[in-house]
Amino acid sequence: MKQPLPKPSRRATVLREAQALKMARSAHAYVRGSTAKFYEWLEAQKSGTLPEGPAVWICGDCHVGNLGPVAAHDGRIDIQIRDLDQTVIGNPAHDLIRLALSLTTAARGSDLPGVTATVILEQIIEGYCAALLRDPEGIEAPPKAVTTTMRRSVDRTWRHLATERLENTKPDIPRGKKFWPLTGREQSALATLFATPELRALATAAKSRDDDSAVEMIDAAYWMKGCSSLGKLRCAVLLQVGKGKQGELALMDVKEAIAPMAPRYPRARMPRDNGARVVEGARHLSPLLGRRMVAARVLDRSVFVRELMPQDLKLELDQLTRQDAMRAANFLASVVGKAHARQMDAETRGRWARELVRNRSKSLDAPSWLWSSVVALVGAQEMAYLEHCRRYATEAHPD
Repeated sequence: MKQPLPKPSRRATVLREAQALKMARSAHAYVRGSTAKFYEWLEAQKSGTLPEGPAVWICGDCHVGNLGPVAAHDGRIDIQIRDLDQTVIGNPAHDLIRLALSLTTAARGSDLPGVTATVILEQIIEGYCAALLRDPEGIEAPPKAVTTTMRRSVDRTWRHLATERLENTKPDIPRGKKFWPLTGREQSALATLFATPELRALATAAKSRDDDSAVEMIDAAYWMKGCSSLGKLRCAVLLQVGKGKQGELALMDVKEAIAPMAPRYPRARMPRDNGARVVEGARHLSPLLGRRMVAARVLDRSVFVRELMPQDLKLELDQLTRQDAMRAANFLASVVGKAHARQMDAETRGRWARELVRNRSKSLDAPSWLWSSVVALVGAQEMAYLEHCRRYATEAHPD
């Protein structure tokens, strides 16, 4: 028997239950869903020991799942940061620690020995600094998981995207587990939004579409995805761009922008509107993605809008070997390094690279601040994860 779709008033409850289940599945999944906890843990143990990097836009939630292939409107594809909800002008060291924690947890989930953690941290610093100094010799070839994802990305078409996201290729959004009904006000607000010049321009930006193509909203639904922003607005909107046989379908993602949990530098000047902040950060960190995004408002909520491309995929690092873990750490750190470096001049890049490699010990080719941060965070995260699992099991089976 088909389960009834949740009413708008029940969204937050259903999302909270889905989030709890997802985060209970593995320690790595818990890390991905605990951004607020990450900064609480970091604040509790750092004691002024972290280096103060240059004031640049950072991802703010730089775990492995937030990196992957990203497509441009002109067809180019590159590995970049693909989720910028938490982006702020802040300390780039925070992105390095978040990435290190994510990779270390993924390695532990693959039953790799603890000594692998030291190699991961060494490779993160090597790959990141190589990107800062524009030294391709210091950047490892991407691991198999990355190259496989890239090949999949290049080969994907609208049919793959529709089947994966919508579960069919028909011109509608099927209501079910992922997509729920909107209220009349939400539906009307989205129709108004996609009639504006800014959103029409976004819909026609792909190189295969004429700038003056007609744009029509075919369908829209609330999207249960990610669960990270409980009770916030998240919608999938299906557009027809152009008419007749020359027309194309476009799937747009409308996501409410929330206040960031990542700490910003006190004197940093950023857009006050959260949607505008996300778009601005994306344009600095991930230009291919940033050029595909627009900030807007829906029912007086700040949102950002992007067209979903078939080539956009997130990385999944499952069952890593020691060699895979080393290559992934080096290569993904270089991706983050490039994102930070494009915001710095040569002198600043060199100064920041020298600061990062200070305080290396004789036994560890990575700075002590990174090692001590990750060790403390892994311990705190493990305790929090087990407590989360205990609460989840108790609430799911109270007897």
